[in-house]
Amino acid sequence: MSKSRLEAFTDAVIAIVMTILILEISTPLTGGVEQLWELRFEFLVYLVSFLTLAVYWNNHHHIFQAARHVSGAVLWCNILLLLFLSLIPFSTAWVDGFLFDLAPELFYGANMLAADIVWLLMTKALVAENGTHSDIARALDGSHKSWLSIGVIVLGLLVGLIAPVATLISCIISMIPWLIPDRRIEKLVKEIQRDDAPRHTDEKTN
Repeated sequence: MSKSRLEAFTDAVIAIVMTILILEISTPLTGGVEQLWELRFEFLVYLVSFLTLAVYWNNHHHIFQAARHVSGAVLWCNILLLLFLSLIPFSTAWVDGFLFDLAPELFYGANMLAADIVWLLMTKALVAENGTHSDIARALDGSHKSWLSIGVIVLGLLVGLIAPVATLISCIISMIPWLIPDRRIEKLVKEIQRDDAPRHTDEKTN
């Protein structure tokens, strides 16, 4: 099964979600600078959510560059991932207005946790489809980023029962390891591109 349609669809959905995200920020009621200060928490949560979407898009691009094939399981995991990413504008808007309240903070954290879990399942489905000795399997071997992110957010949700804002802080911390894509995957993608280049040249010649 071709992966190109999956990648194109994912790019489109994430782009739309990013666009919707900025529309959730309130417009200042006056022209004074103090109005911007009053919106500081909205901008903070917006920045966290936007960077989260950017991190998912960036790593999604890299991991599917390393994969050769996708299966039905991969497609459904990807759809579930998009489901939880599409909820980010809603959860962001709720937290914006009630930053220190329990329910919105827990919903925001649960949203991020669900996306992380589905991401982990999707990587396992990719390895299962491409084989344990495939390029994608080698790229992901020994990587514990997903488990680290899940653990940090679970801890944040537990602490958030006492101090709700800890949930948002845990989401920020969980994102840090993902800001820089795995160098092994980048190296592998370059190797794949080098290997495929002569093949494409031959095809054009023929």
